[in-house]
Amino acid sequence: MPKALIIDDSSTVRSIISKMLTSWGIASIQACNGQEALQKLSTECDIQLALVDWNMPIMNGLEFVKQVRQESSFKEMRIIMVTTETEMHQVVSALEAGVDEYIMKPFTEEIFKEKLNMVGVIG
Repeated sequence: MPKALIIDDSSTVRSIISKMLTSWGIASIQACNGQEALQKLSTECDIQLALVDWNMPIMNGLEFVKQVRQESSFKEMRIIMVTTETEMHQVVSALEAGVDEYIMKPFTEEIFKEKLNMVGVIG
């Protein structure tokens, strides 16, 4: 079973995403900011996907992505930014930092599933 790390400071958003993932056969763990997510990555194994919000306290999503992409052990992990940030320069910054896909909030279940399919997490 694939495993995802959901990183968002909103417990509601984490819960919504977790329920969708579970219905598609993907296990998940959660973190409320980038720093907590890095700690979870150091203790959890087999995380194939990170779903990352941009705006969070302590460490934002872009900082998290940049740190993870510097670690060779996470080079295979798919990263999808899930955020309200819709400015083109922000999308470009995220992609340049190593994000595989970008989902804008609010999202639909169909869009979410399509993006997971595009990065090869579900088929």
